[in-house]
Amino acid sequence: MKNQTTPHIKKLVIIGVGLIGGSFALALRQAGMVQHITGIGRNPENMQRALEQRVIDEISDNYATALIDADLLFLAMPVGQTELIMARISPHLEPNTIITDAGSTKQDVIISALKHLTIHNIANFIPGHPIAGTEQSGVTAAQVNLFKDKHVVLTPLEQTNPEALEIVCQLWQACGAKISTMHADEHDQILAITSHLPHVLAFTMMHYLHHSTNDPSNLLRFAGSGFRDFTRIAGSSPEMWRDICLANRDELLKQIKTYNTELKAVQALLEQKDQTGLEQVFQQAQTIRQNWYN
Repeated sequence: MKNQTTPHIKKLVIIGVGLIGGSFALALRQAGMVQHITGIGRNPENMQRALEQRVIDEISDNYATALIDADLLFLAMPVGQTELIMARISPHLEPNTIITDAGSTKQDVIISALKHLTIHNIANFIPGHPIAGTEQSGVTAAQVNLFKDKHVVLTPLEQTNPEALEIVCQLWQACGAKISTMHADEHDQILAITSHLPHVLAFTMMHYLHHSTNDPSNLLRFAGSGFRDFTRIAGSSPEMWRDICLANRDELLKQIKTYNTELKAVQALLEQKDQTGLEQVFQQAQTIRQNWYN
């Protein structure tokens, strides 16, 4: 990458060519920011589709050869694989390769990076999280405009190379994203509330429905759009969300306990037939929701 002001990636390596990894590849290719994309993944059928759809230019199952002359390495696999992948890539990373990721949790990713990467590679490691996606998975769900007007949070370290950070920022901006930076612990707390807890609630609601009746399909016949909207994210990858919840376990447990307190307060208002109190809770919630979109 000769021109640091307008980065052009000669070789991009993506580990995990699914919804996020595939969309990143498509967006950078459309923006003319990348010349060659190498993909690494666990599912041969998914990787073959990625190749056929020109999301990537080649498939590799060898970290040593794939990482030769790599300008950028994008880690887009489930966060539960981070420790293993960091250990596998570390011996083969070149000093100038920029590494970034898309993990929904950041403190655990950083711990793995500090454990396995060299001092040179750590300087070029930019932890990141694009807050975008759907309940679909795999490369067939990839969209060129997935990140347009979406937030991408970067959590650089104290030893982060400013030039590497600037390049990653510009690449995400080329995808149409809005960039924010914050500490990893702040990111994990915010996402526990706004993403991880809602997914737990959606999964739990569908699990509750399954156990509340011998015929869930009969109940679902009468479920309206509100129920459909609320539980849409329960269609997300169980493996991915298992990993996210365990990775952010401590913060998520705090938020579940706090949410339970709120739910018990509403339960008490119902038991007391407190019309005013119940309406006040709903009114406050409505105001916050409406202001969010204004």
